[in-house]
Amino acid sequence: MPTKVRVRFAPSPTGPLHIGGVRTALYNYLFAKKNNGTFVLRIEDTDQNRYVEGAEQYIIDALNWCQIPFDEGPGKEGNFGPYRQSERQHLYKKYADVLIEKGKAYYAFDTPEKLDFHRTNHEEQGKTFIYNWHNRLKLDNSLSMLPEKVQERIAAGEDYVIRFLTPPDEKLHLLDTVRGTMTIDTNVLDDKVLFKSDGMPTYHLANIVDDHLMEITHVIRGEEWLPSLALHQQLYDAFEWKAPEFAHLPLIMKPVGKGKLSKRDGEKLGFPVFPLSWKDSVGYKEKGYFPEAVTNFLALLGWNPGTEQEVFTLEELVGSFTLDRVHKSGARFDPDKTKWYNQHYLQEKNSLELVPAFQALLSEHSVLHQDAHHLEKIIELIKERATFVSDFWDLSNYFFTGPTSYEDKAVKKQWKEDSAEIMSNLLPILNAIEDFSSLTIEKIVKDWITSQDYSFGKVMPPLRLVIVGDMKGPHIFDIITLIGKEATMQRIKTAITVLT
Repeated sequence: MPTKVRVRFAPSPTGPLHIGGVRTALYNYLFAKKNNGTFVLRIEDTDQNRYVEGAEQYIIDALNWCQIPFDEGPGKEGNFGPYRQSERQHLYKKYADVLIEKGKAYYAFDTPEKLDFHRTNHEEQGKTFIYNWHNRLKLDNSLSMLPEKVQERIAAGEDYVIRFLTPPDEKLHLLDTVRGTMTIDTNVLDDKVLFKSDGMPTYHLANIVDDHLMEITHVIRGEEWLPSLALHQQLYDAFEWKAPEFAHLPLIMKPVGKGKLSKRDGEKLGFPVFPLSWKDSVGYKEKGYFPEAVTNFLALLGWNPGTEQEVFTLEELVGSFTLDRVHKSGARFDPDKTKWYNQHYLQEKNSLELVPAFQALLSEHSVLHQDAHHLEKIIELIKERATFVSDFWDLSNYFFTGPTSYEDKAVKKQWKEDSAEIMSNLLPILNAIEDFSSLTIEKIVKDWITSQDYSFGKVMPPLRLVIVGDMKGPHIFDIITLIGKEATMQRIKTAITVLT
């Protein structure tokens, strides 16, 4: 086994990539980059019955959007391809035969009907049927027949599987980087199927063979694979190969209640569980999340740096990540925290960088051909109140269209008997201002208020009401500057007519 770190993310193309899978990919990526290693994508598509068209490309697109691209994989061929298991099918029979020759595996001819009979019979007696040391010599397999008979049945085209021969009465000592040492009694293990007569391996054989041939040094995967660790370690021992180091990651748990986070939880509580949209499920990208927000909150779901730091760039995550700080217990998913992260990254972004997304949002509301510099100034005023770019419209629509109606409570509270007269008197003052900048307008208007012996409460709230239609928004003179003199005066005139 080489000393260079090589890790792999090995999803099945059976549907969209859940964020739990994204986190597994992220941890593999961080570990590889931390150790100047290689991050491999392998598509485990041996189960062609469950293959979903478009799922492989979705996985690739999701990793790229999350800014954790693989170094080797489909379309990025290295020296260890092909990277789809369906294209490696010719490899696996040879290794299954090696196990047969070593006496570590055997042929089994039991029909599905016969196995169902045994399962039902055991259930009726309150037992669980396990195909292993205590009954295998009574079942239909090569352990109790002559080699010539076995070959005769195979040549006759009988269906068979190759099962691993689990040794009885042994204690397996399994080492996991996250969970430490575990001891397993081999008497409780079943003889797993490794290969089928249709020429396809099961996950277990293909996984071990591919990890060995691709020189994978560390297997970082979800804890749902922990029950398979005993078999996988035994397979490495049977082949006399050095096993990689294993690290099984904790589950991402539901926000409320018990159990693993599911698509249904997202639908019920209104948050995404996929990085990109898939059919009727909206993804994090389409929901308006930034990829760096997604990788940041996912990194801290099951790992912590040992400090109070919560916000990390990808480079900082690479520098800080170690497997010994991955948690053993599941991490509860917090939808509000994901929004907090997105809000943070939104505030950190340069306003000019957000202009294209804002322009796209405005075009959805039939506001077209807006000057980028103008929009940048608007974003500067509103973004601190936003969590997503999609919030920008509600926070800024009054910059583009004057109010045609006015919030009732604000009118009752702020529009007095003399408000129309005061606003009318303000019109010529505004019209006379040549330098229509925020600071200049503010000084002239406030000097005028003082000279007229008005209170600021008499003028400023009604002025905001007529410009915005409500008592919301940033500094009123910043708004007036950006909408311009003509629009400002027109809005005042409209309000006088509507509200008087």
